[in-house]
Amino acid sequence: MKAVTWQGKRDVRVEEVPDPRIQEPTDAVIRVTSSGLCGSDLHLYEVLTPFMTPGDILGHEPMGIVEEVGSEVTNLKPGDRVVVPFQIACGHCYMCDTGLPTQCETTQVTGEGMGAPLFGYTRLYGAVPGGQAEYLRVPQAQYGPIKVPEGPADDRFVYLSDVLPTAWQAVEYASVPQGGSVAVLGLGPIGDMACRIARLKGVEQVFGVDLVPERLERARARGVETYDLRSFDNEKELVAAIQDRTDGRGPDAVIDAVGTEAHGGAVAKLVQQTAAVMPRAIGSPLAERFSVDRMAALYTAIDLVRRGGTISLSGVYGGMADPMPMLTLFDKQVQLRMGQANVRRWSDEIVPYLTDQDPLGVDGFATHRVPLADAPHAYEMFQKKQDGAVKVLMKP
Repeated sequence: MKAVTWQGKRDVRVEEVPDPRIQEPTDAVIRVTSSGLCGSDLHLYEVLTPFMTPGDILGHEPMGIVEEVGSEVTNLKPGDRVVVPFQIACGHCYMCDTGLPTQCETTQVTGEGMGAPLFGYTRLYGAVPGGQAEYLRVPQAQYGPIKVPEGPADDRFVYLSDVLPTAWQAVEYASVPQGGSVAVLGLGPIGDMACRIARLKGVEQVFGVDLVPERLERARARGVETYDLRSFDNEKELVAAIQDRTDGRGPDAVIDAVGTEAHGGAVAKLVQQTAAVMPRAIGSPLAERFSVDRMAALYTAIDLVRRGGTISLSGVYGGMADPMPMLTLFDKQVQLRMGQANVRRWSDEIVPYLTDQDPLGVDGFATHRVPLADAPHAYEMFQKKQDGAVKVLMKP
C-alpha cells in the first residue's frame, strides 16, 4: 500500500510499504477514506525529529471502512464505517473506566514512561504505524473505533478522531463560569474549533488571538472577538487590550492552542534545532533530558488569565527543562489543566451535534482536500501557513 513516511526533518515521502494485517484477536484493519493533517504532525516534521525513525508511517486522524476484524472484536464487522481515535486504549482498565483512555493501563508505553500509544507518532508513544495511508491496522478495536452512519461526506465525522474531542476537552477543562469569558491563543484547527464549541456552550465572551489573517477571519465570521498579534508592539499591549474588555481583570480562562511551536523563544528554538540535526544516538537523549519548549503562548496565557482563573493547555508541549514562572502562577492562584484528549470520554457528547444543521461548521471546516500523493506539499504548505491552509484532509 501507499503511505506517508517520515524520512527526516522537513522530509516526508509517499512510499510503498507492506499492507497491515491482523496480528492480535482485538485488531481490525480499515481501508482509509480520509485522514487529517494535524498541527501535532508538524512537531514531527520540525521539532521532535530525535524521537523518529526513517520510514515511520505518519497520521493520527483517520476514518474509513472496516475490512477485517480479529476474533475478539464483536462490535464491528466488515463494511462498517468508522472513525479511529488517535490514541489506543482498551476501554476496561481503571484509567479507561475513569474517563482517561490516554492513560490506559493496558496499552501504556511503559518502556518510555508514557501513557497510551498514539497512531503515527514518536517512539515515546509506541511508534505505531499511522493513518496517512491506504490501510490501517487498529489495535484494541473492540473499544476505539467510533461507528458513524452512511450518507454524509467524511468531513462530517472525521474530526471525531482528534480535532473535535481535543477542542471539546480544552473548553471543558477551561471551566468557564456562567456568563464568563475565555481567550483562545492560536486559531489553527484546535483553537478555531475551541472557539466554536465555547460559543455553542453559551460562553458570552470569546476572544481569539492569532497572526494569520485567514485564521482571524474564520473566527471573526463565527462571532469571535479577534486580536491580531501583529497589531501590538509587545505581549503586554495584547494583555492590556483584552483586560480592558473584561473589567480590567482578564478572562476567566485561557486556552493555549499553540503549544511548543509558538513564535518567539530564540534560545529554545536553537536547542530544538540543534537536537533535530544531531545524530539520533546523541540528539535523542539530549532532547529527552534537556529539551526546552518555545513557551511564548503559555507565558502570555499566564499573564492574561484573571486571578483565580484557569489555563487549559491543548497545544502540545514536550520539554523536560522548561522554565515556569511559579511565583506568578502561585500568586495569581491559577489552575492548570492539560493533556492529550480522551477521545472516547467526549465522543458520545459530540456526535449529536454532527447533524445536517451543522452547528459547529464541520462540513466546511477543511480548507484543503488533497490526494495522499500530495502529502509532501501539504506538510510544507501547512507548516509555512501558505495559501490560507488551516485544515488539510488527505484522500488515499
